Amino acid sequence: MGGFATAPAVGLYGASKFAIEGISEVLHGELAPLGVRVTIVEPGGFRTDFLSTSSMQVEPASIADYAAGAGPVREALAGNDGRQPGDPVKAAKAVVDITEVVEPPLRLQLGADAIERVEAKLDLVRRELDQWRHVALSTGT
Repeated sequence: MGGFATAPAVGLYGASKFAIEGISEVLHGELAPLGVRVTIVEPGGFRTDFLSTSSMQVEPASIADYAAGAGPVREALAGNDGRQPGDPVKAAKAVVDITEVVEPPLRLQLGADAIERVEAKLDLVRRELDQWRHVALSTGT
């Protein structure tokens, strides 16, 4: 999900995923006429070793001024290892199954938490677009 809706404390991770999403969108358009389909898999939290100390390295030093923004995310990540809601076997099956679909989606969210984050991001973008529409439209000729 980091490529669609990132969070404080995971900026570099999210930025790399945003880049992959952008490249994948372009490839989706460029390769479709050739019969090649591109799907971006956007998983929520799955019970893998992703949050374990063998996978994720967290800088122990922190800056007090960042505690309000990054602190809650760091704490949540540390406390969720092994408690993620998603079943990795079911996720793997969904990914394999989507390869058999004639017209797969550009994006495939996996997990209720993934859907929740996408909906929250879309709601935020819609609210901001509506709030600042007059400014955007004022720049035209």
